Amino acid sequence: MTDAERRAALDAIGAEVAVCTRCRLSQTRTKAVPGEGTEATEVVFVGEGPGFNEDRQGRPFVGQAGTLLTELLGSVGWTRDEVFITNVVKCRPPENRDPEPDEIAACAPFLTRQLAALDPALVVTLGRFSMARFNPGARIGQVHGTYRAADPESGAPGALTYAMYHPAAALHQGSLKATLFRDMEGVPTALLDARKMRAERPDEAPPSEPAASEPTVAEPAPAVADASAPMAKPTEPAAAIPGQPDGQNAESDQTDQLGLF
Repeated sequence: MTDAERRAALDAIGAEVAVCTRCRLSQTRTKAVPGEGTEATEVVFVGEGPGFNEDRQGRPFVGQAGTLLTELLGSVGWTRDEVFITNVVKCRPPENRDPEPDEIAACAPFLTRQLAALDPALVVTLGRFSMARFNPGARIGQVHGTYRAADPESGAPGALTYAMYHPAAALHQGSLKATLFRDMEGVPTALLDARKMRAERPDEAPPSEPAASEPTVAEPAPAVADASAPMAKPTEPAAAIPGQPDGQNAESDQTDQLGLF
């Protein structure tokens, strides 16, 4: 699929999302929020759902959590324009409550089609609802800062998924801000490994691969930003500068119980 075809597919999905009435969230939304970013990216960030500001503007991650996400991207030399950002549900749950299972199910085909169009090498999950889509049964307090093969049923069977807390978590629990930045350092390394996995996969192999039994702990990212820029796929994966794991997976599981985190 060419970039033009990817953009056309994403625009068509966005147009459907804008008028969708598949679930009750359509009754209270101001604007639906399909997602935004470049069609040429290898990296997709998936959050939970729109908040107050997103509902007003029709864009993902434009409130306080969005400001922090922009800072997180900048910490590894990336910008919003180099990735694609979307959510599990495309309309705001009233009062920012958790999305209900039937609402998630109603929106699921949209996310599946977006992933099919983008064919990302890496999906970064933001929060437990997003993580559950790609790695069901995992607990974010145990797996944040690690990556593994996506569940084949997720819509991204050829991708690695990297688990992170939702940026909004740091707005409620300040200690998680340092954790978010520390975990973000591992995202470029995960991208390099995702590129390697794709390069080594035989052409005749089916697009899906079983999830790894154990997550991989990400190492600190290379200091040179363009060594792992999330844009057009290179013919050979860039070399990563190895580092030491920093024990970032020792967070308490208490945050698993905090709504969208």
